[in-house]
Amino acid sequence: MAQTAVSAYDFHATAIDGAPVPLDRYRGQVMLIVNVASRCGFTPQYRGLEDLYRRHRDRGFVVLGFPCDQFGHQEPGTESEIGGFCRETYDVTFPLFSKIDVNGANAHPLYGFLTSQRKGWFGSASIKWNFTKFLVGREGDVVARYGSRKEPSTIEPEIERALDRSA
Repeated sequence: MAQTAVSAYDFHATAIDGAPVPLDRYRGQVMLIVNVASRCGFTPQYRGLEDLYRRHRDRGFVVLGFPCDQFGHQEPGTESEIGGFCRETYDVTFPLFSKIDVNGANAHPLYGFLTSQRKGWFGSASIKWNFTKFLVGREGDVVARYGSRKEPSTIEPEIERALDRSA
């Protein structure tokens, strides 16, 4: 599907509660898609992601968190454990999805699309670690890619520009 997809809206995912979610549900919104983990040095970024979501959701912004256990076994829990941790520790209210792979033969097709649209360092498509972020514009196009070390607050100006486009 990644070869024929023309936007991020062409994909489906499974919510953390098991419900199917067509990403078309977010059509017209600016999305920040992030592979997340509960036991990672970058896990405190949940605070910054939630802050961005709360401050901009009324303008059509959403953070989508995709738990991933491909890096150092830093997301070993069940969906229920992950959801509970995020709510209890970081008061996360943005949408979370079921655990996925972001690299390799079993990578979720959405990530195949995202990484084909925006390469990482030295032109590499693969995700290097947890909390890699993709900014997706209102048309479903991948606007930017940010590595794990990039704090959510530092990309706020780019989020605001994306929100201002075709608002």
